[in-house]
Amino acid sequence: MAESPCTCVIAEDETLLRTALVEQLRQVWPELQIVAECEDGASALEALSEHKPRVAFLDIRMPGLSGLEVAAAAAEETPDTQIVFVTAYDQYAIDAFERGAVDYLLKPISPTRLETTVKRLQARTGNNDAATLAALLERLGARQPAPAAAPPLTWITASAGRETRLILVDEVAYFRADNKYTTVVTAEGEALLRTPIRELLAVLDPSTFKQIHRSTIVNLKAIAGIVRDDTGRGTVRLKNRPETLSVSAPFMALFRHM
Repeated sequence: MAESPCTCVIAEDETLLRTALVEQLRQVWPELQIVAECEDGASALEALSEHKPRVAFLDIRMPGLSGLEVAAAAAEETPDTQIVFVTAYDQYAIDAFERGAVDYLLKPISPTRLETTVKRLQARTGNNDAATLAALLERLGARQPAPAAAPPLTWITASAGRETRLILVDEVAYFRADNKYTTVVTAEGEALLRTPIRELLAVLDPSTFKQIHRSTIVNLKAIAGIVRDDTGRGTVRLKNRPETLSVSAPFMALFRHM
C-alpha cells in the first residue's frame, strides 16, 4: 500500500511571504501536499483541527492568535503535527528553538535553511515530543518581546441606522463578523462597525477579548458560563444578552483554565 502524502498547513498573515513560502516548499519538497493556507491565527487553528496535518508552518506574529497560541491550543488535538515556527525575532528565539523539538525559520527564509528544515521534518515526522513542545512554548512566551503597538481600543464609533454611536469597548459583549464589516453587540443592542473583524483583533486587549470562532470575538467580562458538548464544541452564556454563542471545538482549548 502506498504511503499517504505528507500534508501541511501554512499560516502567515503577509500574503507575499506566504506565497513565497508555498513556492519554496514546492521546489524543495514537491511531494508535500499543502492542504490550507491561512492568514490569521483563527483560521490556522481551525485548519489544524480539520486537516490534522503532519507538518505546520506557523508565523509567530499574526492577528488575533499568535503562532505560539495556535500551537499550544492545537497540541492536545493534533499531537503528531510537526511544528515549524516562522519568525523575524532571532534575538529571542534561536536559543529556545535550538533546545526544542520543533524547528524554526528566520525571515527572510533562505532556500538553504528551508532545505535543512525539510530534511529534519522528513526524518522525524510522526515522532513529536509533546512535553518538549510545551516547555518550548513556555520559554518562548516568557521571552517574547512586547510588540511596538498602540494601546488597546477604549472606545469605538459604530452606526445604528442613521445614528452614530460612541461605544466604550468595555461595554461590548461581543463582535460578530458581517461581510466586510463587524456587528458590535452590547446589552442595549447592535450597531455596525466599518472595520473587518480581522483588523479588530490587532487593536483589542487580548487579555479581555478572545476569539471563539472565526467570526466571533467575545468579551470575557460578559461571559456568564461555558458549556462543552459531546462533540468538543462549546456554548457561551452571556450576562446581559439572551442569545448564546457557539465556540468552535479548536477554540475550546483557549478556555481550558476557565
